Amino acid sequence: MNVPSRPTSPAEPVPTEGIVAAGAYVDGRRVANIAISEASSWRAKPGHVVWIGLHEPDMALLGAVQKQFDLHDLAIEDANHAHQRPKIEQYGEALFIVARTAQLLEGRIAFGETHIFVGEGYLVSVRHGASTSYTPVRERCESCPRALARGEDYILYAILDFIVDNYSPVLESIHDEVEGIEDDVLSKPISKAQIERLYMLRRDLLRLRTAIGPLVEVCRRLEHDELSMVRQAMQPLFRDVTDHVRNIQERIDSMREVLAFAFEASLLVGQAQETAVSKKLASWLAILAVPTAFAGIYGMNFKNMPELQWEYGYYSLLGVMAVSCAALYWRFRRAGWL
Repeated sequence: MNVPSRPTSPAEPVPTEGIVAAGAYVDGRRVANIAISEASSWRAKPGHVVWIGLHEPDMALLGAVQKQFDLHDLAIEDANHAHQRPKIEQYGEALFIVARTAQLLEGRIAFGETHIFVGEGYLVSVRHGASTSYTPVRERCESCPRALARGEDYILYAILDFIVDNYSPVLESIHDEVEGIEDDVLSKPISKAQIERLYMLRRDLLRLRTAIGPLVEVCRRLEHDELSMVRQAMQPLFRDVTDHVRNIQERIDSMREVLAFAFEASLLVGQAQETAVSKKLASWLAILAVPTAFAGIYGMNFKNMPELQWEYGYYSLLGVMAVSCAALYWRFRRAGWL
């Protein structure tokens, strides 16, 4: 049963900037697009649910929403300041939920937040930072009035499920990039820029896992705790969201392991190639050492040296040097150093 809100006193005009959508629903169908100042009166009508979507509202707009639904001051303060960790808090008969959103912008994971107020007959979502508009959620819910008729707890489920689903495109983009880098690692040493990219991706994935980890506890409470705003029939849906979050965590852990392997493999490949180069250099130095030794010995200005006056001494010496170099080349070639 809807409980009429306390009467509101005349106030300053409510700012419209920051309002994405505001509507009243009956039996899952939108019956009116409403102004913020009318929200409490529509919510008080039996069977009505008010759904308001805000994007980076200022304090004046949040204050107007607070008056309409008698929201707690601490919840409004949190909604006005981003950088909150995912959490769920209960203030009387209302819930305040924070969830982190993520998008891939210019190759980096950008994080945003969604703050949700849920109470008898209303739901207010507040988006901050990098996040996808919830217009598709509203359109999908409105296309299925039977599901939307379940009430504000179904809207809460739809938004949380949409947030978790939007983690997948981010992970898929990173996965495709990681696979490309991993292929390069096995064929050639990766560049310094690629190594830096591997490090940044691994750090971003860690930040993403840290951001969504507490969402498991949020969904667990919605699934198990006896919250008056969540009907028992809705609990299996929140369990499904919990499973999705855990699946995302597993994918993040898997990709972080792949990134670590790619980084270690790049180091091993680089070391192997450095070793191969060192072997080649050592082999050629050994080969060149033979003629250098002969030339050094016979380049000394001693009068009495073996074969110095021999008619074929010069040609014999060249032959010995050629045979020695060829033998060393064959030996190193056979050993795989050349």
